[in-house]
Amino acid sequence: MNGQTPAIGIDLGTTFSAIAKLDPSGAVMTLVNAEGDRTTPSVALFEGGQAIVGKEALKAISTEANSIALCAKRDMGSKVFHQAIENKQYPPEVIEAFILNKLRNDAAAQVGYVSKVVITVPAYFDEVRRKATQDAGYMAGFEVLDIINEPTAAALAFGYQHGLLGKNSAPENILVYDLGGGTFDVTIMRVCGSEFTTLATDGDVQLGGFDWDNRLVDFIADKFVSEFYADPREDICARGKLWRECEDAKRTLSLRQKASITCDYQGLSKRYEVTRDEFIQMTQDLLDRTRFTTVQTLNAAGLQWSDITRVLLVGGSSRMPMVREMLRQVTGQEPDTSAAADEAVAMGAAIHAGNILALSAGNPPSFQIRNVNSHSLGVIGMDPATRLPRVGVLIPRNTKLPARIRRKFKTQKNNQRSLLVQIVEGESSSPDNCTFIGCCKIPNFPPNLPAGTEVHVIFQYSPDGRLKVEVQIPEANTEISQEFTRENNLSKTLLDGWRQYISNEPPTDYQ
Repeated sequence: MNGQTPAIGIDLGTTFSAIAKLDPSGAVMTLVNAEGDRTTPSVALFEGGQAIVGKEALKAISTEANSIALCAKRDMGSKVFHQAIENKQYPPEVIEAFILNKLRNDAAAQVGYVSKVVITVPAYFDEVRRKATQDAGYMAGFEVLDIINEPTAAALAFGYQHGLLGKNSAPENILVYDLGGGTFDVTIMRVCGSEFTTLATDGDVQLGGFDWDNRLVDFIADKFVSEFYADPREDICARGKLWRECEDAKRTLSLRQKASITCDYQGLSKRYEVTRDEFIQMTQDLLDRTRFTTVQTLNAAGLQWSDITRVLLVGGSSRMPMVREMLRQVTGQEPDTSAAADEAVAMGAAIHAGNILALSAGNPPSFQIRNVNSHSLGVIGMDPATRLPRVGVLIPRNTKLPARIRRKFKTQKNNQRSLLVQIVEGESSSPDNCTFIGCCKIPNFPPNLPAGTEVHVIFQYSPDGRLKVEVQIPEANTEISQEFTRENNLSKTLLDGWRQYISNEPPTDYQ
């Protein structure tokens, strides 16, 4: 590890975030924030264009909900956050950048100036969301060394904790069940000594503890409506206050058989009791979704439950007893809770950052990571038989990364001078059922090419889930490399402007 540059990892979570460092001796630890806590609420309260991030912002949700951005991670990949704040529409990655900047400043108070960092993302994040996360890091003043999947980071932290890094040990097939505040991932990894190989991954970027909270909100609000004919969900501040009550009750129900929730609205107040059994019943379908995805991931890896040597629980929401009981039933083994649910991902990211910095300093790596892609990646072409648009898959899901894939197309007319490559992610052959992530216009074809000239489209998919596109025209001995335009990402000019505004750091040649 480079002693001049601290190895920093950040778990940028939907509801809570954490930052960790790897020191020169090889010890990894979670850093506390300015408030003395190991996790920071991923909440931003905007006042005059500036953001207050963390605990103070969360406290204001019952009084200033119109000025608060909550769960911005769920909107990553969209043009704007789902709610106007101070009558302004913010891109979600800008909100995330304010959160990251708070973490950067808190870390700097303990370890000195922080610039280089590894940031984690859900394994099921698509390419656009990964680029938006990298953009958020840039706007927060960081140089993002890598984007690493959260389950992979958790597995690294587990390997560190059990002394597996850099040692020859018996291979393990670890199923990482990662249920966070807003996203859910399942990843099966083979850990063999210093090699961490992802066999299969799946997930849901719109499923997490926040959804369990909202079931409690609806349960209590419906009771309140039936009694007082007034709905606290209709007022954003009243709903925010009720959500805080329900989130606290959810945590209580992990330890006790019942909890009390107070609902206040329009001068009316009522205290309701909810039991753990009622909570399980109202959220059973959410739990079943995680069960289905877990089984599907095992099948995708081509394994049986007897092949899984460990079920590793990660993410704060995995503490719910219903989760552990479901996994006991499905897997036939006791889940491993040895990894710190809220801190393991950040710690794994710091370990990965240390590995990258060691490599850059010319030192041998202590471990290797081999990932797979979570979504099939393809382009839209024309079916010659039906003349209808169809998706041609270049990189199927769960392909080992990095991947360089070539697909042949043909020009449609004589003297065609350019090609528009439309890029999608998804598992359907119909473009309408896939996610359009961007396009790449390849100009300056050689003149006088006849119709039917072969054009080779090459996807270069890197281990962090980032994509580059190349085009080759063998007959003309021409090769063109072009960065594709993502549908919803910010321009370089906007990124530079936000970087200076949020972090007061000068622009770089970041792409």
